[in-house]
Amino acid sequence: MKGSLIYVHDPMCSWCWGFKTAWDTLASELSENINTRLLLGGLAPDSDEPMPVSMQQTLRQTWKHIEYVVPGTHFNHEFWTTNRPRRSTWPSCRAILAARAQNVAFEQPMITAIQRAYYQQALNPSDKDTLVSLAVSIGCDQQQFSDDLNSDEIRKQLNREIEQAMQLGIQGFPSLVFKSPTNHHHQIPIDYNNPQTMLEQIEQLNVA
Repeated sequence: MKGSLIYVHDPMCSWCWGFKTAWDTLASELSENINTRLLLGGLAPDSDEPMPVSMQQTLRQTWKHIEYVVPGTHFNHEFWTTNRPRRSTWPSCRAILAARAQNVAFEQPMITAIQRAYYQQALNPSDKDTLVSLAVSIGCDQQQFSDDLNSDEIRKQLNREIEQAMQLGIQGFPSLVFKSPTNHHHQIPIDYNNPQTMLEQIEQLNVA
């Protein structure tokens, strides 16, 4: 039997962007007898309302804090002056599922495309046009993606993943949960700057 590492995330979670380098390293160095699974936690539901100014200010400070505590992480702060920010991440979550539906190999490229668009190019992944453009850029069929993005099936799938994340008892994003070969679940403390600490704990649990 294989153990499984479950990564619970949201593509528009700024701390997940700060964790990207560490996660990429961790995932690449895991033993072959450990599966990885990406699970969407769904940070904020659909909304057409502008984000309150107080929340914008909080998130702007969060971006600066992440840049400070996770060296090498950068945000394009022009996002806040060139967009109409909304507290709405579920569209980008559904975009990942719609890309995955075409080809599972599209999942990680779509996550990365959304993160780079949001955090580096100051584009708004809460907007359908942005998501469709990103999907096409990674090779998705435009019409199929556009049809799937807000379909009942994709919405139900996101709800299932959100429910599964809640059942794991996580406290926020990003979160790592290791499911051992004996079906026990262990939360792995996130280390944004040293993947080795997480790797060692996971490997120990995999043989325990």
